[in-house]
Amino acid sequence: MAEYIRDRPLQQMQQQEQPMSHTVVKAVTAAMAGGSMLVLSGLTLAVTVIGLTVATPLLVIFSPVLIPAAIAIFLLATGFLTSGGFGLAALSVLSWMYKYLTGKHPPGADQLDQARQRLASKARDIKESAQQRIDQATQ
Repeated sequence: MAEYIRDRPLQQMQQQEQPMSHTVVKAVTAAMAGGSMLVLSGLTLAVTVIGLTVATPLLVIFSPVLIPAAIAIFLLATGFLTSGGFGLAALSVLSWMYKYLTGKHPPGADQLDQARQRLASKARDIKESAQQRIDQATQ
């Protein structure tokens, strides 16, 4: 931290020592880049407005066909994406199970083992309790 504070005035001096031409070149480059991006933004907006103006009558004429087609395409895309997601989830679960069964200790295996031990312990306790009640009832 001390080096940063010590070097800070040195960096400021180096920035101040830059020739004026470097500063002017940086400013001109930044202005040209910003200006060209602004021009591209304006052109994009103009093309979008013109395209929308041209396409609006076509959209109105073909809307009885386009809306059901758009709904169908949306449903198809949603179905394919959902099935792909479920398939990927199934493959990852199968991969995890394979690693677990082959003893490679995947993430979460400890939690699964603890849960299984707790469940087996509770089942054993319930079995013993039921056996005691049966024994008491038969006496």
